[in-house]
Parts: sequence; C-alpha cells; structure tokens
Amino acid sequence: MHVDERTARELRGLARVLVRSGYADHAAITAALTEAVQEDAPSMDAAALVPLLLGEAVMDLNQEAAGWPAITDPDRLDDVLGELAAQGVVVVRYTTDHHVARRALEAADDPRGLVFFTDTDVWHAVDFGMLELKLWHADTANVAPGEPLLEDVLALLHQHDLPAVFDEGRIEVTLNWQRRVTL
Repeated sequence: MHVDERTARELRGLARVLVRSGYADHAAITAALTEAVQEDAPSMDAAALVPLLLGEAVMDLNQEAAGWPAITDPDRLDDVLGELAAQGVVVVRYTTDHHVARRALEAADDPRGLVFFTDTDVWHAVDFGMLELKLWHADTANVAPGEPLLEDVLALLHQHDLPAVFDEGRIEVTLNWQRRVTL
C-alpha cells in the first residue's frame, strides 16, 4: 500500500513544522508524526514511515541552515523573552494552549504580566514569517493600545530588530523562523 500525494504532502509538511519549530524534541516529534500517520494513512507502517519523514525534514533544515546568519530572528526573540523574564514578565513558549500559560502566570510570585505563544503560532511562523505573541496583565486581562506593558514589549522587540505591531489583541512579530535544531 502507499499513501496518496495529498496525504504525503501533509505528512511532510507536519514533519517540517515540527522539526523547524526548534521546540519539540525527537520523542515529541516522533509521537506527533506517528499519530498523524495512524490517523491519515492507516495502511502505512508508521514505525517505518516516521523515521523517513523526520530524517527528510532534518536534512532539509540542516542544508538550509548552513546559509543562515550567525544570529537569527528566533535568537533575537529569545533575547527579548529573556529580558522580559528578567523584568518580571512570565514567559511561556510553545505551549499547547492558553490554559497552560494562565497556570504559569498564576503560579508566579508578583508577575508583571505574561507573554506566550503556542505551538500552532510557531508552525504559522515557520510557514508565513509572522509569530503571534499574546500579552496579558498579571490579572489575565489582555493589554490594550497605549498601555505601558504593551509599549515596553513593542519597544524591546523593535530594539532587537524584530518588526512588531499590536493588532486585534495580539502582537504580530515579523520574522524569519530560522531556529537551529539538534535532534
């Protein structure tokens, strides 16, 4: 048996974004791809197909990464997030949903606020060059235009050469998702 071209393309695309995210480890990527193969291509042997999908995605990334600048946009984003954490903002990266981020905020001592992004936000950034950051006050309220917390975050992003705008309750950061990965 073999898989139709559309399903094959979708599975390769999933492997691509999971690997390029730079946040998922080998086990998590393998589990997600195995689940996708079992759901979308049940006639295929997931144990044989998943390592091929993963290997292809890693090879493509490594080949492309050879031409990347020494400091990439995700490196600059990490610097911004580190500075925000040092300022008392809770930072949650690559979470499955806002409930996990809310729990991290609630567990923090005297937080200034919360900035987070989800796994699907990163996958969107991999493919489309825009990462959505959510920014909340310590009481979980969304920030609003003109508020100091929002202005500080936008200024910090701009200082690190990451173009960003606040739109419809989220910060849209324009970046090339070039995250170096070791799997």
